[in-house]
Amino acid sequence: MPFAHLLLLIFGCIAALILLISWGKVNAFIAFLVVAIGTGLAAGIPFNSIIDSVQKGVGDTLGSLVIIVALGAMLGKLVAESGAAQQIASRMMRIFGEKYIQWALMATGFIVGIPLFYNVGFVLMVPLIFSVVYQYKLPAVYIGLPMLASLSVTHGFLPPHPSPVNLVKELHANMALTMLFGLIVAIPTVIVAGPIFARTLKNMVSVPLKTFAAKSLSPEFLPSVPNSFLSSLLPVILMGITALTPFFSPEAGLLRDFLKFLGDPAMVMLLALGVATWSLGLHLGKSMQSIMDTYNDAVKDIAVLLLILGGAGGLKQVFIDSGVSREIGLAVQHWPIHPLLLGWLIAAIIRVCIGSATVAGVTAVGIIAPIIDQMSVHPSLMVLSIGAGSLLFSHVNDSGFWMFKEYFNLSLKDTLKSWSVMETIVSVMGLAGVLLLNLFI
Repeated sequence: MPFAHLLLLIFGCIAALILLISWGKVNAFIAFLVVAIGTGLAAGIPFNSIIDSVQKGVGDTLGSLVIIVALGAMLGKLVAESGAAQQIASRMMRIFGEKYIQWALMATGFIVGIPLFYNVGFVLMVPLIFSVVYQYKLPAVYIGLPMLASLSVTHGFLPPHPSPVNLVKELHANMALTMLFGLIVAIPTVIVAGPIFARTLKNMVSVPLKTFAAKSLSPEFLPSVPNSFLSSLLPVILMGITALTPFFSPEAGLLRDFLKFLGDPAMVMLLALGVATWSLGLHLGKSMQSIMDTYNDAVKDIAVLLLILGGAGGLKQVFIDSGVSREIGLAVQHWPIHPLLLGWLIAAIIRVCIGSATVAGVTAVGIIAPIIDQMSVHPSLMVLSIGAGSLLFSHVNDSGFWMFKEYFNLSLKDTLKSWSVMETIVSVMGLAGVLLLNLFI
């Protein structure tokens, strides 16, 4: 198939996804299945092989993702409902004080945002922002945006969030290294997109809805501060240890195999959840049944998301089996554009068109993954590059845009000037950080 036809096929797939999801209001999972089958037909895959390709892609993608994403959702839900997130926020406020209240909220958002999925983190943290706004009589957008920038960055860059985990899996990257590089890129990105950018919004008028005033637990029911921090950050700590063990363990043997077993992301999440089940659950007097109910609710929250990831995997497999990805890989080797910029650009275009950062990430990786071996680039950096691109310019087709607008009671114009610009800064700063890291790796 001529290269021009290959590009036309790719753009046609993306356009079809955009039309089905945004204009047709079709569920994203169904849209992915329809487009994957249509792509298989257009690419000339035999009729009796198209469904096999889709099923293989869905199964391969979900096979390693379900454990990490589900356990991550359970941990995040427990951190929130146990009061650990509230305890972390209160402690950070005491440390930073009123003068540096933005930085307190930013740091809280970053810590809490690692185990909490974005939508859950948004709903739980915004009331905290409003309680600070009412207490200190400060501008809401100026105070709140740094925390939301933190949540956005952790959502796009860091495991165990669904899109980064999927990108790590599809690009065969190392989870611990991706977490390490992600933290290096994320911290300056949050600072620029948060407190620094928010200074330009100090005069933006916002009267938050009092409906969302914080509903906090009484202090006697909260876990201790060390318990809250340790339980929330344990996945990060364990992944950090995993990244260092190869330098201190034997090159071969039973001990090395055991450490590798413990360092698997699924085991890390299972161990972290096991600790949190005791430290934030049983230790605080909760019954095992109530903890399991919390976990059941968490899984319900991410069921649709898992289906979307599986659907994207089906489309990716069709690209592979049809030979489209291989031909594009041979062609892009000669493009005068850096591979990391290419990954960012593909994700950014899909994000602006569709609105979902997760859909943008998993769709972009379906194009990039089959050709990553032909690119002279570190796979962990490509994970971060695509993740950064998937956050570009959130606007009217993104649910996060409308959540921010309605919670902060802003006009459409002010939402674009604040939220949309913040997300764009996160995306561009993320790309800049990845390109800078690439100079040293």
